[in-house]
Amino acid sequence: MNAPILKNGFFVFLFSIYCSVVLAESNASDEIAKYREMISDGNPAEFDEMRGEDLWKKPSGPNKVSMQKCDLGKGIGIVKGAYAELPKYFPDTDRVQDLESRLVFCMTTLQGIPEKEIIAKPFGGDNYKPDIESYVAYVVGQSKGVKMNVSLTHPKEKEAYEIGKRIFTYRAGPYDFACSTCHGQDNIRIRMQNLPNFNNLKDSQAAYISWPAYRVSQGLFRSFQWRLNDCFRQQRFPEPQYASELTIDLAIFMARNANNAIYAGPGLKR
Repeated sequence: MNAPILKNGFFVFLFSIYCSVVLAESNASDEIAKYREMISDGNPAEFDEMRGEDLWKKPSGPNKVSMQKCDLGKGIGIVKGAYAELPKYFPDTDRVQDLESRLVFCMTTLQGIPEKEIIAKPFGGDNYKPDIESYVAYVVGQSKGVKMNVSLTHPKEKEAYEIGKRIFTYRAGPYDFACSTCHGQDNIRIRMQNLPNFNNLKDSQAAYISWPAYRVSQGLFRSFQWRLNDCFRQQRFPEPQYASELTIDLAIFMARNANNAIYAGPGLKR
């Protein structure tokens, strides 16, 4: 006589635990949303944008030349709206380039700075802020409010996109992870952080247009190459070389899938 009662009681107990977990997750998501709303009033990335603009116009490097003659794809010296069309094919290099690889090209060819010097330490840290990150902040800020419009008209753009798609789903490493492991399905989270599903158009657009971004927890502006690098690190993959072809292929896959969204960066992250 007691067995059914105990059995039913056990199921009630399990159900109550389930409800508590769901409620806790819901409350956590609500609190994260409140936190984002609270910090959204001011973005410290604006200081990086201002620094980047000053550096952009300042003669630098061995050649004492500014970056104002850098062609980001819309013509020499045109920065407005350039990021919204990157990555793209550049005839002068005969390759597809994202913003950061293009900046490296301009810094080497215009300013005379050796490439190995630029890519050796491209990400900021305590008491260190590389010029290229500030350039990134300035350039992406000039596409705020512009509709994403990444082209696949050139054969090399199409090829890069297809390779990027394959990289996104390629499983390897000690945990047999792929980008799609975390970003290929709905309702996935890490440490209460909801992860975007890049197979979902709305998620894909929202995620891409919010990077590069200022990370509040680190107190630093972070570029898109940094974001990709950190994802590979978390997958326990070898971290890719800065602005390598692999990262550009992955970037054009993600950027193209964000087409028609209004770019909103630099973003603000936890």
